[in-house]
Amino acid sequence: MKIPFDFRGFDSLTDDTNSLDDSTLFLLTAQNIKYYDKLENKPETISPTELIEQWGLDKLRVVGVTGTNGKTTVTASIYSFLLDLGEKPALQGTRGFFVGEERLEDKAMTTPSIFDILQHMRWAVEHECNYFIMEVSSHAIDQNRIEGIEFALKVHTNVTRDHLDYHGTVEEYRRVKSLFFADDTPKLLNKDDIKSITYNPKNAQSYGVDEPATFKVQAFAMLHGLTTGVKYAEQEETFHSPMVGLFNLFNLMAAVGSVVMLTGKTLAEVCEVVENFAGVSGRMEVVSREPLIIVDFAHTDDGMYQVLNAMKDKDISVVFGAGGNRDKEKRPRMGAVAGRFAKKIYVTSDNPRDEVPEMILEDILVGLHGKENVTATPDRRLAIKMAIESMERDEVLLILGKGDETYQEIRGVKHDFDDREVVREILKIS
Repeated sequence: MKIPFDFRGFDSLTDDTNSLDDSTLFLLTAQNIKYYDKLENKPETISPTELIEQWGLDKLRVVGVTGTNGKTTVTASIYSFLLDLGEKPALQGTRGFFVGEERLEDKAMTTPSIFDILQHMRWAVEHECNYFIMEVSSHAIDQNRIEGIEFALKVHTNVTRDHLDYHGTVEEYRRVKSLFFADDTPKLLNKDDIKSITYNPKNAQSYGVDEPATFKVQAFAMLHGLTTGVKYAEQEETFHSPMVGLFNLFNLMAAVGSVVMLTGKTLAEVCEVVENFAGVSGRMEVVSREPLIIVDFAHTDDGMYQVLNAMKDKDISVVFGAGGNRDKEKRPRMGAVAGRFAKKIYVTSDNPRDEVPEMILEDILVGLHGKENVTATPDRRLAIKMAIESMERDEVLLILGKGDETYQEIRGVKHDFDDREVVREILKIS
């Protein structure tokens, strides 16, 4: 792909060696240097750092959020709070690219290539944004897809177990995540999860529920959402949120702390706008209230634990699966978490990709050995239908794994499938 770029006598820019010609300047990155080195005739290049300077992207205050869970909700809430406080943020992440109230690009990778990131930053500058909020994946850290970017703030949500198909071990996964926090950049760290990473203590602040922290939860209630008392230095304040679950309390604390650090506004000013943020589509999204059916993206054993634990005061039915061509070791653990919390369990397909769906189900069922009220079917629509039809009064049905995804990936083909739409069709609601 090329984009127009009038610079040094060139009229376009690319990071793809297959798109090169005499009029195209090459963006040389950590990802494409191996292809560049193979070229017989080396083209003229520009680095991400030079491009940032050329486009004036250093005007933006960049905020990067990384962690196993919570990246999407934390970035979206920071973005929402900044908008409500009169700032002009842009947001890049799993849900797409947003400027103001407008989505300029649909869903994409958690962290795209540096070429795409810099284009998004350029659009943000052209729209007169002053903040650029982004999710930062472990893959992006490892592959240096964020090279040349100077961050105004780096935020840590949590690091549990994920992407072992790529990183190999939990230790390597944590090492890569820790690299993001190794410099002097201002940081906001989850004090309750601080042992999961190593970090440079310079310019580090923290948020916490149980542990002493810069931004400390003093008390909270989870009836009809979240009501939370927060202490920061000599300031004490309360915020209210329609969101549910202890994990969302951590997400909101990360966002509140971030916005205070970024803007210098008082804790009271930031807490006042928290209630306006209702959450992210596909993250603890209530699709039906009677009966109570919630869809969430949780696709790891830790993610499932957070969601199911948040609803443990109710009788829980759960529908879930595990993705194909991904970490197989988490599958029985996901089953065990479901068995710990749920009264009725429906094990089904997620995105089987190139694996046989029934084999994935078998891996999950290992963690449910001896558990009653377990139904297994590779047909996700059927699993959801059975779960809804067997719901009893005061039960909650949690459909996990896909969130706001609108497809199911099978053998390289993406088939239309949206858990929320399937629920609405079964219940005949709009």
